[in-house]
Amino acid sequence: MRLARRMERLGTETAFEVLARARELEAAGRSVCHLEIGAPDFDTPDFVVEAACDALHAGFTKYGPAAGDPELRDAIAAYAGALRGVEIDPAEVVVVPGAKPILFFTLLALVEEGDEVLVPDPGFPIYASVVALAGGTPVPYRLDEGRGFAIDPATLRRVRGGIFNTPHNPTGGLIGAADWDRIAGLDLEWLISDEVYAEILYGGEHASAFAHPALREKTILCDAFSKTWSMTGWRLGYGVLPPALAEAVTRLQINCTSCAATFSQRAALAALRGPREPVERMVRTFRSRRDLFVSGLNALPGVRCAEPRGAFYAFPNVSGATDDAAALARRLLEEAGVACVAGTAFGAAGRSNIRFSFAAPEETLREALDRMGRLLG
Repeated sequence: MRLARRMERLGTETAFEVLARARELEAAGRSVCHLEIGAPDFDTPDFVVEAACDALHAGFTKYGPAAGDPELRDAIAAYAGALRGVEIDPAEVVVVPGAKPILFFTLLALVEEGDEVLVPDPGFPIYASVVALAGGTPVPYRLDEGRGFAIDPATLRRVRGGIFNTPHNPTGGLIGAADWDRIAGLDLEWLISDEVYAEILYGGEHASAFAHPALREKTILCDAFSKTWSMTGWRLGYGVLPPALAEAVTRLQINCTSCAATFSQRAALAALRGPREPVERMVRTFRSRRDLFVSGLNALPGVRCAEPRGAFYAFPNVSGATDDAAALARRLLEEAGVACVAGTAFGAAGRSNIRFSFAAPEETLREALDRMGRLLG
């Protein structure tokens, strides 16, 4: 069976390939410290699970409106607007199965053949992958490791659109207000701001493109319930989009998934209306783990790691230990039983780095550091 040539432009997420290999090693009796997948290790809060069960019993098992449950769209508009200090009309909100469909549908709706689109380097690999699938050309802009992975303004240039991510995967860096000023100066036609880690911060405030007066009307906000409420398996995300684009994305959803799962949407409504303590406790725990793990990484020979300011990833530079970070990532898994992702999975600028997720118990992080220390030693 011959695949369409467009499939040659579509990439993947290496973290899932690493996970598959780690599972093979475990099936053969090996012990593996899982630091490869970007998912909170906390359970979904009980009150959210109970709301989903209640919804199932109440009959939320049928199709719902393509753009999402109106009550949930109202709640998202209020929540997302309050977090960013702006007014959001519920008509701008489209609910989808996870955050990725917002990226996918938006880029399909906007990108013409040959359009150039800014993407971060290093950055979430799906950005460049979907830009290319839509017929566009990804144009990397660099994140400066020496400045905590802030955007290097010298690598920004005026093209049709751009994708920005804060807090950032894989580096944990943030986009600040001054960065948004520079981005506004590019006069892009549109931009996607991926803010799925917006509530996982370790000091400072979240700066959003939505809060910038020159960017508000041209920004597509991409967010989800996956990280903040530890709901990765529930597959529920949303976009906040200009009305005409919201209609186009809704049409794409009708053609692709029809709608997001209705009982999951009721669970998400409970998450937005419920107590904040589970989220705050999770972020406190992540901060403690960050401090432990980054300190341990910086104590390893030949390794230096900038302190992540958000999300739950460490992206150490290992050039002092090896001239082939990708080979070291493979050795860490195969020889030491530490599952991680080579920085090259996130772009050329990650060639000296490895990504670790510290969304794992402290004992796992300590064991991983011990294993890495023995291998590097």
